[in-house]
Amino acid sequence: MTDYLQYYEHLAEQLAGRGIDVEAVKARLKQQAIETPSWGYGDSGTRFKVFPWRGAARNVHEKLADAAYVHRLTGVAPSVALHIPWDRTDDWAALKQEAESLGVRLGAINPNVFQDEQYKLGSLTSPDASARENAIAHMVECCDIMRQAGSDILSVWLADGTNYAGQDDLRERKHRLEAGLAEVYRHLPPGSRMLIEYKFFEPAFYHTDLPDWGTAYAMALKLGPQAEVLVDTGHHAQGTNIAHIVSFLLDERRLGGFHFNNRKYADDDLIVGSVAPFELFTIFCELVSAGDLATNVAYMIDQSHNIEPKLEAMIQSVINCQVAYAKALIVDYARLEEAQRAGDVLAAHREYMTAFETDVRPLLAKVREEMGLHPDPIAAYRADDYAARIARERGIAAASGGGYPSA
Repeated sequence: MTDYLQYYEHLAEQLAGRGIDVEAVKARLKQQAIETPSWGYGDSGTRFKVFPWRGAARNVHEKLADAAYVHRLTGVAPSVALHIPWDRTDDWAALKQEAESLGVRLGAINPNVFQDEQYKLGSLTSPDASARENAIAHMVECCDIMRQAGSDILSVWLADGTNYAGQDDLRERKHRLEAGLAEVYRHLPPGSRMLIEYKFFEPAFYHTDLPDWGTAYAMALKLGPQAEVLVDTGHHAQGTNIAHIVSFLLDERRLGGFHFNNRKYADDDLIVGSVAPFELFTIFCELVSAGDLATNVAYMIDQSHNIEPKLEAMIQSVINCQVAYAKALIVDYARLEEAQRAGDVLAAHREYMTAFETDVRPLLAKVREEMGLHPDPIAAYRADDYAARIARERGIAAASGGGYPSA
């Protein structure tokens, strides 16, 4: 283990020399909050195979326990997103109390309108009226769950689309989508938000009904102020500038939140920052520079930990978000703006690169120490017996053939 703390004073001196208020940066890092997903703690895989992990969570109670453990080590993962029906319970008040007793809270509610046989041709956009009605009813039920669970976010992702030209009327599907979302929107609890997620392709391959941020944005505008766009960082075509999308939606006050993960080719659901750390850094720079425009943005992880240890992977994901945020906080935005206004291309770019190339791990180690945590969460995890204990207690869950978590 590297003792990053021994390098902190040197880094703090360097940052102060660049005019960075180190104490202010540390204060903001301590306030960072990243929501982890319940489904990230259970077994998952590709569409070909689920590789079971000894000790993986088998039910919502074990998922909450694992999420609470990640929060205890990182200090910045205070909430857990739930997926319905995977995390369904008969007593939401009791589950809410259970989460709070563990030191976390229930977060975004995610409806599932893609797994049932009836949704083969779509959910809200299906040509089958009964499928559309059932999808709406399920989402309305999720709104009721929000009230009981104390959640203020309904996170909507649809697998709707077509595989072949001529398979369905594209404009009619748009009309069905608008009508279905509008009906669900009417049932949102007061003060809550509907975050509309988009995806470039998959599982539909000819067209997707919510294929990009512009479509999601248009839907949000039609619905009203409680509807915003959710950006999944893995849901874009190759070469898409996600930071630009973020900046636009922030300025329009329609950026609702993120599902953080990383991609190499398609929707790979890899650990955030593992493939493109600079891309993640530029996204956080847009968020930091936007100031109050980013106040209500929800930061959530959405990943499929297929071959890596569930808990260690989640901890690493949280750490990578911390690193990107810390680097964005130490950009000298005054000097950056000065260079931008002067048209000094390389001077402006170097302001970004100076921050990105700074090793902020000593800074984060100091922040954790001041929060009463181990300065290195991965080292703390590897030295602890939690993973070994749950492996003994839980064993290996029965594996399924496909890649989605078991209910």
